[in-house]
Amino acid sequence: MLAGMQLPWLADDSPFPPTALALDDSTDAPGLLAVGGGLSVARLRSAYAQGIFPWYSEGQPVLWWSPDPRMTLRVSEFKLSRSLRKTLRHFIATPGCEVRMDGAFETVMQACAHAPREGQSGTWILPEMIDAYVQLHQAGVAHSVETWVGGELLGGLYLINLGRMVFGESMFSHRTDASKIALAALVAFCRANAIELIDCQQHTAHLASLGAKTLPRPQFEAHLAYAAGQPGPARWTYDARQWDHILHTASNP
Repeated sequence: MLAGMQLPWLADDSPFPPTALALDDSTDAPGLLAVGGGLSVARLRSAYAQGIFPWYSEGQPVLWWSPDPRMTLRVSEFKLSRSLRKTLRHFIATPGCEVRMDGAFETVMQACAHAPREGQSGTWILPEMIDAYVQLHQAGVAHSVETWVGGELLGGLYLINLGRMVFGESMFSHRTDASKIALAALVAFCRANAIELIDCQQHTAHLASLGAKTLPRPQFEAHLAYAAGQPGPARWTYDARQWDHILHTASNP
């Protein structure tokens, strides 16, 4: 991927270049911005605050990305299908079924690392990535949303949170719809906490089916600059009453 490309190589303390310098659609790696540097908490905080994220494979240096356009999900436009609504109602009514937040963050990351990916082989969630995001979790920046049934973790996702901005990272499911339940819970939590947008990074048909749409980079960065500066959730805990924010709204069929 990197052969013949002129990209900034970062030292651990190098600032990121302007995102407008990311490679465009005429290249083999549109959105690729820079190479190198570490995955410290400070580096990752700085990256996400600018709409930049790491994504690379084993044997590669750290690759930093800023796609244009950006796949995003406005929580007001989340598509709650009739079948998923039925699944949620059954889940909520069944003893032993619950959503937890931050109950098993590292386990969620490990499961995401082994989950199959649409159009991808292998994983970008490498051991050093897991170590780095566990440190972000300990710093209160990274969180997990988890679907539990009978004391067993069956699905979930992890994310980054800055103020009222949420960056979705990856999902996994060990049972049909378990990751969708976690995502629906995240949407409900975001609605309850005045978080308008979830960054989904790159386009997939699955995300589009749930209501995600592309957003030009300048618009995404303008929203990020505003939202990240607002006070975020006081606590990352899930209250079952938050289901009302998606089960009883006119915007969903």
